[in-house]
Amino acid sequence: MDQNFNFIDNSKESISDIKKYIFRVLANWKWFLLTIPIALSISHYKNISTQRIYGLNSTIAIKEKQNPLFASGTNIAFNWGGTSDKVESVRRVLSSRSHNEQVVEDLQFYIQYLKEGRFRIEDAYGETPFTVRLEENKFQLLNTIIKIDFIDAINYNLTIDFGEAKTKKVINYVEGKTHVYDVVNSKFSQKFELDKPINLPYLNITLESLKGFGDVSGKSFMISFKSVNDAVKQYNNVRANSITGTSLLNVTSMGSNKKRLVDYINRTVEVLVENQLEQKTNYAYQTLEFIDKQFKNTQDSLRLIEDNIGNYKESKNIYNLSIEGSQIFSETRGLDREQVVYAERLEYYKNLENYINTSQNYTSIPAPAIIDIEDASISSKITSLTKLSIEKEKLQNEVTDNHPTLVALNQQIETAKNVLLENVSSIKNVIKLSLKNSRRRLGNFNYQLKKLPKKEQGLLVYQRKYAMTEGNFKYLLQKRYEADIAIAASVSDITILDKAKDTGQVSTMPRKSFNYMIGLLLGVILPLFLIVGFEVLNTKVQTVEEVEQLSPIPVLGVVGKSMEKNNLAVALKPKSVVAEAFRALRSNIHFLFDRSTVSKPKTIVVTSSISGEGKTFVSINMATVFALSGKKTVLVGLDLRKPKIFDDFHLNNDVGVVNYLIGQKTIEEIVQKTHIENLDFITAGPVPPNPSELILNDATKELIDYLRQKYDYIILDTPPVGLVADAFELLQFADATLYVVRQNFTHKGMFKMINDKYKKGELSKISIVLNDFKMKSKYGYGYGYGYGYGHGYYEREKEPFYKRLFKRK
Repeated sequence: MDQNFNFIDNSKESISDIKKYIFRVLANWKWFLLTIPIALSISHYKNISTQRIYGLNSTIAIKEKQNPLFASGTNIAFNWGGTSDKVESVRRVLSSRSHNEQVVEDLQFYIQYLKEGRFRIEDAYGETPFTVRLEENKFQLLNTIIKIDFIDAINYNLTIDFGEAKTKKVINYVEGKTHVYDVVNSKFSQKFELDKPINLPYLNITLESLKGFGDVSGKSFMISFKSVNDAVKQYNNVRANSITGTSLLNVTSMGSNKKRLVDYINRTVEVLVENQLEQKTNYAYQTLEFIDKQFKNTQDSLRLIEDNIGNYKESKNIYNLSIEGSQIFSETRGLDREQVVYAERLEYYKNLENYINTSQNYTSIPAPAIIDIEDASISSKITSLTKLSIEKEKLQNEVTDNHPTLVALNQQIETAKNVLLENVSSIKNVIKLSLKNSRRRLGNFNYQLKKLPKKEQGLLVYQRKYAMTEGNFKYLLQKRYEADIAIAASVSDITILDKAKDTGQVSTMPRKSFNYMIGLLLGVILPLFLIVGFEVLNTKVQTVEEVEQLSPIPVLGVVGKSMEKNNLAVALKPKSVVAEAFRALRSNIHFLFDRSTVSKPKTIVVTSSISGEGKTFVSINMATVFALSGKKTVLVGLDLRKPKIFDDFHLNNDVGVVNYLIGQKTIEEIVQKTHIENLDFITAGPVPPNPSELILNDATKELIDYLRQKYDYIILDTPPVGLVADAFELLQFADATLYVVRQNFTHKGMFKMINDKYKKGELSKISIVLNDFKMKSKYGYGYGYGYGYGHGYYEREKEPFYKRLFKRK
């Protein structure tokens, strides 16, 4: 049961502590009232002053599109799977310098259109009533603000402030060259007209007017020229984010001008489509070029053979082959063509085999130009090897060479390479065997050819050459048509699904709500940290509750802050709050006396930890309230090291306790009357060299015994116990001891010594008086008028509204 009771008490105490700290924080509501508006004002200023940043995007689809007129083995725009990683390739292209440089040059984004904003010079692209047209192959002023002030709809002043610069760079965008211009005047200003050229040594432009801007009179704009490289750096933030599970890309860019973003994103996608289509048809163009060369050579050979046949027929007087010769010609013509095809295929496979054996990168395996790959396994093996190589190339940029994934991928590539080489070797052997059989059959027909007449043999040889060349001619003609159709019918693998457009998107930066939230949090947290930090770092006593937590010694009462000019607070204002507090102490102190001393004279010792805690103040006023109640009281100053109590009574300190203790004076000679009825006073006297020894003298006991016979109350103002041991020697004479603690002055660590002596039983009949107390709600509940056992009276600040809300009715 006891344990349960203690648990409940501890829980209540913890809840009380939490409530106490909450009230301490809430008591400082003025800090929050100050910091929160300031923090929100800073957030508001940040929101209105920060550059607005917008994000726009365009969506594109990436899918390989093959010409349906061709099979995979005959497509003139043939590839081995290089487009399998096209999405990643497109992402890299969009962020590449060369791509963005082309877009910047196309849009002339090295020309800046500017205007004066509230907080900065702002981008005015799309907001100016003019566009800048550059004079071709002429120089323009670089990195200098050119101000344009409109006089009316046509005329404007052009102003250039060179400042203190002696030279300026100028640039020729056509040739990409720069040179230095020597500045003649520090400032240039001249009137010009729209749509008329400006020809200066450092500026050669025409401002071409645009309609739809209304009255521009009095408006000012600025232009500036950047180098292409500097302009390109501004657009390296283009990002292409893939949509999971699809071949779609969101092309996104961030900037302060939505019109500029729309134009840039749309143009960057257009350039991407154009370049991709050009790269896609590049193989077809190269094949067509090769076919044209072969076609011309074959055409010339065909004409030469025709002439030779005609001349031979005339000279030999033979115009037709015999039946047997026609049959031989028919058979040999097919064999001749067959051997050409076999030879071309064998040559290609030899080149393919050599490339695979000597190359380390298989992303660009040579494709067949004018032959057909009939073996599907070869095509699939090459495609697989190419895809693995592309995957390796991508992975090498992300991991180290000994990464397990890359090691495994290298093993797959090696396996695919070996399988492909085996297949190529097998096909080569098959082709060689077929070529050998074809040659053997052709040899049989050549043997029969020799049986024909000489004239017919010669004519048959010419016709065989003609037929072979004609077959090549027709084949090349077919491939040429295929190449032309492939080029004409090719479309880009990139499709624009959604163009960038200004649809009223709000800015992504600054994040207004977030900034206001952060401002509010800082407005709350900063003063909260200060308050908590002050509470944590504050080592001084503030409340009665803290005193009760720090010491087992009971609290006798609380004395408020005195506003009087000296320590005679009760005497000067007997009806003041402080005077009432001492009267409460006078009443409470009777509970410290046992039955044996109720009717006897009482000795009360007043002490403290250190000087400055109000020990003398309490001593004087306690003596005063006893005297005013009709009790004969004597106040004895026993702080021999630092006597000062006499000043408040306007008495001298020439004669006092010290003079009696050393035998110079009698007790009657050292007692002085005060202006307060029933109150006598004994000063400490001159400061002795050995105060401790004098206190320990038997004369001290004789003095106390004498005073007990003459007075009802003896109040001893002793030295601080935390500094000297004199006070402990005087406690033997005490019927009650008052230990004075001062609010916001006494350190919490001061209680350790007095607590130890109290727990050991060396001190008895001791109580604590909390002095100089001013009630503030931030210190918790406090003790008010008539609280509990009557701790005393003191001035109390008005309770704040939140405290009144929580108070019970």
